[in-house]
Amino acid sequence: MKITVVNGQSHKGSTYHIGKMLADKLGGKVTEFFLPKDFSDMCIGCTSCFLKNEHLCPHHARLEKLTNAIDDADVLIFTSPVYVYHVTGAMKSFLDHYGYRWMVHRPEKKMFSKQAVCISTAAGAGTKSTNKDIADSFFFWGIPKIYKYGVNVRATSYNGISENTLKAIDKKTTALAKKIKAKDGKVKVGIKTKAFFELMRIIQRKSDWNEADTDYWHNKGWDGKKRPWK
Repeated sequence: MKITVVNGQSHKGSTYHIGKMLADKLGGKVTEFFLPKDFSDMCIGCTSCFLKNEHLCPHHARLEKLTNAIDDADVLIFTSPVYVYHVTGAMKSFLDHYGYRWMVHRPEKKMFSKQAVCISTAAGAGTKSTNKDIADSFFFWGIPKIYKYGVNVRATSYNGISENTLKAIDKKTTALAKKIKAKDGKVKVGIKTKAFFELMRIIQRKSDWNEADTDYWHNKGWDGKKRPWK
């Protein structure tokens, strides 16, 4: 199993440790990144990725290593502590660079066979909306199996988490690892993803507003009978 972990912070706090705990329980080869240390550029809204080609993004070269690791993975683990009820700015900026990969544009075929995990922690509240920030991208990338785990750790450091909470985290990550391993190589695309893909297919067949997208879908055969999960 190949696992790519993208941490929405560069320090090794509570969120990092929970993500690492899960990755360790999954086993396999782990490739890990820390934001903004490993990627810090903010999307400048040039629209080159949408309207022309993602390789024209001014940050493409710096992003490529992370993109390749994401594509190569069987499981993605994205972590972010809660920052004002949402992901960190570094994580948001990172995800912004993959807007062109949403199903409405040019989704990557490899996404439709992956599993992904969103992990967030908060001293108080906000894990639900933070995980949703990440899960939205996972879904619109086409990932069929998405897990969300948010923990209100009631502490500002991993060392400050109570023993009872640590036990609960250990139990949860063990159960989550078991589910992921059971589905490894057996993930099936669900009705919701298929329905959204079908809607996007209809749009691509009937709309000519974005030639780059239309050509992409046609060359893949997705505007016809082919599907990325077959």
